[in-house]
Amino acid sequence: MAKKKKARKAKRRPAKKARRKKTSGRKRRAAKGRKKATRRTTGRKTRRTKAKKKKSGKKRRPNKAFMAAMQPSPALAVVVGNRPLPRTQVVKKVWKYIKTKKLQDPKNRRNIRADANLQKVFKGKKVVNMFQMTKLLNKQLKAA
Repeated sequence: MAKKKKARKAKRRPAKKARRKKTSGRKRRAAKGRKKATRRTTGRKTRRTKAKKKKSGKKRRPNKAFMAAMQPSPALAVVVGNRPLPRTQVVKKVWKYIKTKKLQDPKNRRNIRADANLQKVFKGKKVVNMFQMTKLLNKQLKAA
């Protein structure tokens, strides 16, 4: 009779769940965060970008405004020459002049220490920031 009672009790009890190891709260929270992150990325749809087609035979043309020949002022002509040049070439030649004369400030490379020729171009300023330089150069150019 005792065997029958034990059999009945066994039927009533639910199956034992597999117990997980006890971990500290910090580890559990970290594990939860990782799981959520992986779920989010797998559920997202990624956007596919189309590969750009290369145009064969055609070269990229620069803007005409940049390539228009500009006449330098007499003060600027001492540095870059007297011929009309596009703005891009004027800036290149001024940088070449700065590099050959070592006029860049060694501590702050953004600053340019003007010599006698460049002081005339930079309106008497002894030190000019490289971003101000292009603004000052444009004032020294006129349409040819």
